[in-house]
Amino acid sequence: MNHLPIFIDLKGHPCWIIGGGVVAARKASLLIKAGADVHVIAPELGQEMRRYLDEGRIQWRQTAFSPEAVADLPRPRLIISATDDEAVSHAAAEWARANNILINTADVTELCDFILPAIIERDPVTVAVSTGGASPILARWIKGALERCLPHDIGAVAQLLGQMRARVKAALPTPEVRKTFWERLLTPVFIEKAAKSPKNAAQDIAEKLDRAKMGEAPSAGEVWLIGCGPGNPELLTLKAQRLLQQADVLLYDRLVDERILDLARREAERVYVGKHAGDHALSQEEINALMIERAHAGQKVARLKGGDVYVFGRGGEEAEALVEAGIPFTVVPGITTATAVSAQYGMPLTHRDRAQAVTLITGHSREGGLPYNWGALAQPNHTLVIYMGLKNLPMIRDRLLANGMAPDTPVALIENGTRPNARVLITDLEKCVDTRDEHALKPPTLIIVGRVVELYERIGHVH
Repeated sequence: MNHLPIFIDLKGHPCWIIGGGVVAARKASLLIKAGADVHVIAPELGQEMRRYLDEGRIQWRQTAFSPEAVADLPRPRLIISATDDEAVSHAAAEWARANNILINTADVTELCDFILPAIIERDPVTVAVSTGGASPILARWIKGALERCLPHDIGAVAQLLGQMRARVKAALPTPEVRKTFWERLLTPVFIEKAAKSPKNAAQDIAEKLDRAKMGEAPSAGEVWLIGCGPGNPELLTLKAQRLLQQADVLLYDRLVDERILDLARREAERVYVGKHAGDHALSQEEINALMIERAHAGQKVARLKGGDVYVFGRGGEEAEALVEAGIPFTVVPGITTATAVSAQYGMPLTHRDRAQAVTLITGHSREGGLPYNWGALAQPNHTLVIYMGLKNLPMIRDRLLANGMAPDTPVALIENGTRPNARVLITDLEKCVDTRDEHALKPPTLIIVGRVVELYERIGHVH
């Protein structure tokens, strides 16, 4: 370790910035946020630094740095030199070291006593990343990766925990007991609750604290209903990626891509619970029971579903079962296949000249029929998207034709949309069943019906 990572209190302390340009202004903004008494030493000020001066956030000594020019300034706690004048940078570093004052010189590692890291700020949470000056660009890349891992409102959670810390310490006598309490408390569901409603989360802490005082160990089990999108791992949400890294067990469907499973931590158990026509690894009731059983055992359960949890994904049924069992859960939306395919293959679901409405339906139902208002679905200037409709495509075609939809209405059949093995076949309503059979299409195949399909040849080149 070449540099000791520390966090220093600068509130009210004098700090100097040497330079008045863009880089100097970025450094000054950090000191301003830290509450320092900022003195800028520069012959001229750029636009951003001038704004800080006008707002009274900095003081300006209008001169180039020299020992004589700063003799009457308050002794700084630290100095940041951000000037493109090499002679000034060396003079400032020499003076600072002679006076035992820490200095950072932008982009000149050999003139730095300390490194300014890449910073993630979620007040009061601060995360700093440094490569010791070897590669600031890499530090920023690492910062970006960490940004995606941290909930945006983690600062509010930290504030709440700080407020409750004394109460927990008074109630639980030993550091070991308190450590166990906090570890069991800080689950993703609790963190989300604390970010949205600190008052409700504080009540939750109080109730768990009362049980902990009586020796009852709270269960850390919970369930995350995660929509994994149409299969392409790049379409997974940041929140889904973050929870995958914390899961103890993955209960995954047939449509969840292997590459998404590989984003989970290696220790996580994988349990296949997929369903497709005539072949169910587990029934829905058995899946519900398994989620509840694992959560009661204290595990963090990631229930992974293709597309979006609440769009033909039976997520509502699973959520109801979890509520009845008293299991805490979080729903993580996913990109439903209709919107993903629309974007990927240039078939906008709505278009001012072609479709003023869109309807999503499933091509099969629990009862075996398709009890829709087919007259409404067959209207012109309307996009119809059919999930899981490959088997019943002859019935769907016949119902639409019988209700007045034109035989030459464009139809797209998209197999494995957004995945490397995707196939996109453009046909029309009259010939769509023949196209299905000729190309031996298999599930998952999304069906889009309407004039927006015509745009595939024009703007669908991105796939």
